[in-house]
Amino acid sequence: MPKNNKYGPMSDMTLAATLSGMDPEELQRLAQNLFRATQEAQALVTQSMMSFGATLSSPDRHDPFGGLDAQVKLGSAIARHPEKVGNAMMALCQGWMALFESMASGAPLPQDRRFSDPEWTANPALDFIRRAWTLNADWLRGLVDAAADDLDAETHRKAKFFIGQWIDMMAPTNLMATNPAAMRSMLETGGRSLSDGLRNLRKGFERGYGRLAMTQTDETAFRVGENVATAKGEVVYRNRLIEIIHYAPTRRKMRERPMLIFPPWINKFYVLDLQPENSMIRWLLSKRINTFVVSWRSADIETRNFKWDDYVEQGALTALDFVTKETGATDINTIGYCIGGTLLTSTMAHMAQKSDKRIHSATLFASQSDFEEAGELKVFTSEEGCDYLDTVIEDNDGLMPGGMMGETFNWLRPTDLVWRYVVDNYMLGKPPKPFDLLYWNADQTNIPGPTHKTYLKQLYNRNELARGTFKVLGTPVSMADITTPIFVQASRSDHICPWQSIYRGARNYGGDVTFTLAGSGHIAGVINPPSAQKYQHWVNPDFPEKPEAWLAGASEIAGSWWPSWWQWLKARSGKKVKATPPDPRGLGSAPGQFVTLRLSDIRQGRQPAGPYSVDLEREARARAWAKASAGKKSRKAAKAKAKLRAETSASIAQAQVSGAKTKPEDRAKTKPKDGAKTAPKAQAKVGARPKAKTKTGARPDPTPQRSRATKASASRTRSGTSKPPSARARSAKA
Repeated sequence: MPKNNKYGPMSDMTLAATLSGMDPEELQRLAQNLFRATQEAQALVTQSMMSFGATLSSPDRHDPFGGLDAQVKLGSAIARHPEKVGNAMMALCQGWMALFESMASGAPLPQDRRFSDPEWTANPALDFIRRAWTLNADWLRGLVDAAADDLDAETHRKAKFFIGQWIDMMAPTNLMATNPAAMRSMLETGGRSLSDGLRNLRKGFERGYGRLAMTQTDETAFRVGENVATAKGEVVYRNRLIEIIHYAPTRRKMRERPMLIFPPWINKFYVLDLQPENSMIRWLLSKRINTFVVSWRSADIETRNFKWDDYVEQGALTALDFVTKETGATDINTIGYCIGGTLLTSTMAHMAQKSDKRIHSATLFASQSDFEEAGELKVFTSEEGCDYLDTVIEDNDGLMPGGMMGETFNWLRPTDLVWRYVVDNYMLGKPPKPFDLLYWNADQTNIPGPTHKTYLKQLYNRNELARGTFKVLGTPVSMADITTPIFVQASRSDHICPWQSIYRGARNYGGDVTFTLAGSGHIAGVINPPSAQKYQHWVNPDFPEKPEAWLAGASEIAGSWWPSWWQWLKARSGKKVKATPPDPRGLGSAPGQFVTLRLSDIRQGRQPAGPYSVDLEREARARAWAKASAGKKSRKAAKAKAKLRAETSASIAQAQVSGAKTKPEDRAKTKPKDGAKTAPKAQAKVGARPKAKTKTGARPDPTPQRSRATKASASRTRSGTSKPPSARARSAKA
């Protein structure tokens, strides 16, 4: 009797043998689970119909990116050339004849991991289905290319893209009845895999609020700051758009020139710090690089109106100002990844106009600056696509929703990022496995509507940055003005930023440029530590006009491209100096607040808790002012007391001197000048009694002198120079 588990002996049996080997108990369990699967399917249909009402409410969105229109134009182009139609039909007939010959001879087909199940070769019916699908797919793709001369570039790109999507969708592995692995799993589990798969599908619609939100990994297995993004550091600056993280040095001496990294704001920065063994941030620290990273805020109701210029001014330039001031460096090295590199390029072009030389070098990872040949993403940036995305942004309160961005990137590689998980999650009923890179891929971010419109319309659609018409802070900028040394990295299998497009943009800079091509794709091609010993890269000191010529003359080197980059970067990083740890400012530790807010949090109205650097600076200034004011009052009071003591002492001394040197009879003889006011002392003299005659040697009557001293004291009191009683007594005695 066969065992009922997914990985038991039944996996090596044919489907017919598996079904014939089932006993009545297993057949009953299969029937029960199929009934549960029917219930799940009914619930799914009901839920889907309820959600479709919202998506179909606007009839003008049936073909937002012009895919159907491109197919119509393709058909018209073919119909205008009957000879091409005849050639195409002849090729199809010849293909069918060759198909039966290949089946008879057992000729192998090109490797495709979708068809790795042995049933595809052991079962003649499935072998025929696979060969027929492969033949028709190749024929349709050839048909599009045959009409390329009669189509404009945009229409040809759309026709090729959407026919490719239809071909991948119709792969026999995506249908339950023609997927032997799914059928086998259903029989082995007694139908449980089917019911589990439909349950997963229904949860996907619930998670996406009516849209299918596909799960690629077990998201509960990771927590940012706990088992991903764990490099030690401090948030040293925070404004409404960015956090700047300063990572703790891992050596006693570090290179004197710091590094500032601008990651993309589509997804989050911790792709550079997933795990200790593949963390680029940790690798840079191990090379003694004093590392700062910008963490972008996922757009919400507060930042939804931010423009590209805000990202330049409050993002790139603010970070540059802070890092140079914090470290005391006159210039720094920089990195820009994907759209972060595009922002860095536009910022450097603006700085070149201002003769601002604070960027010593720039390294660009998978970053486009010339969008003339930007690949399949241009399907979504045509005039029709941009108009549709305008309505999407309007419907989402001024935000480009991160979930939709994630779906777009997935559909650029549907076999690996869509249909693979349709089979695993919904047909095999498997729970998703933990995978840190896919967790990061699912941790998406919203984008401010104005910023995203600029990126799509002015950069992708009109290619303004490469043409020198793109404006930064109100002034057109030119890439030719950038003379900073630049290291450009591209990945050969990049489906988002094709390496040929990146190469084309690299030739637009005005200074020294080093170009390196890495193996793999947009993420794995960049995040490839030397310890992994994976892939390869190509180097070529020459820089010919055509990318194909560069590759033809390049040398292939096994393994990561990081060591080759380090040889370039080391020469630009300065001497070793004493390491300076991050200065805690009360803003929290790495990885910061912005990176921990997920789309579900923003949807519920959550915002960063703060505080922001400007608030802390304002509070610090207020405390300093209060302290200074208190000190100023204390010093003023002490100064007043000292002045009073000095004046009092002076008055006493003056009175003593006057009493000792001036005889009473001399003061009595003093008369005021004609027309002058009579002074208080003069008035006292006029009002004094006449002196009495005395005998020689007799002591005169002291009464008049006491009277004059008393009155003089009163006069000084009125003028603000009164004496204490003891002083008055001494004056009177004198």
